[in-house]
Amino acid sequence: MDVIALVGPSGTGKSHRALIVAHEHAADAIIDDGILIKDSKIIAGYSAKKEPSKIKAVRRAIFMEPEHAEKVRAAIAEVRPSRILILGTSENMVQKIVDALQLPSISKTIFIEDIATKAEIAKARESRLKEGKHIIPVPTIELKPHFSGYMIDPLEIFFKKPQAKRRNKLGEKSIIRPTFSYYGKLLISDAAIASIVDFVATNDTSISKTGQINIKNSHDRETGISISLDVTVRYGSVLREVVYDAQCRIKSVVEFMTGLLVKDVNIAIKRLSVE
Repeated sequence: MDVIALVGPSGTGKSHRALIVAHEHAADAIIDDGILIKDSKIIAGYSAKKEPSKIKAVRRAIFMEPEHAEKVRAAIAEVRPSRILILGTSENMVQKIVDALQLPSISKTIFIEDIATKAEIAKARESRLKEGKHIIPVPTIELKPHFSGYMIDPLEIFFKKPQAKRRNKLGEKSIIRPTFSYYGKLLISDAAIASIVDFVATNDTSISKTGQINIKNSHDRETGISISLDVTVRYGSVLREVVYDAQCRIKSVVEFMTGLLVKDVNIAIKRLSVE
């Protein structure tokens, strides 16, 4: 099984172009926003666009729920696609999906800027921001049982063959307006994240207190945030083990509580305490 990725910020038209990219790269399955699609049908998964909030949508999209991930893994093993196209807002996000679903390494990454013009990306952003329109690359008739009560519009997709001028119909995709698109923005301040980091770090008795805590890339969190902090460690602790354990716990808890992606956790031991 081969795995390729289509990467671009939210609202730039990835799902809009998913069928074309899959067609051009001979991918017979697509993973987009928490669902596995094959032959224009939803095979498994639960769409992130059905979630009531953006944080829950992010968690669903990267398969953070073990039961959700297991069902999609089982479906992939059953249908055995030859190539899967994974859509994500960043390379970090698609790698998390690969890890969660235990897929082979990504062989090729396609960026939205490589297949769409600046004008097309701007138009897609405007549609997302002003109208709350989201695309799911499956036909409306397939989508309706999964999105009962949602407003759904069909949209046919065409592609041009290089050797022919006429357009050929490739399939159909659907436009939906998920609930969370009407709620406005949800912001999580750096101070809130720092408080979580401080609590998690000092929950280990080997770390007596934290010093300065910095959150980087907080204005572009779809690509993931970086966390840096200073700590005071109790004398006699195994420093490497203490720091590694703290890194793992901070990453896990911050991602679980906020839905944000954590790229790295950098910890500097600035002092030792003797009690």
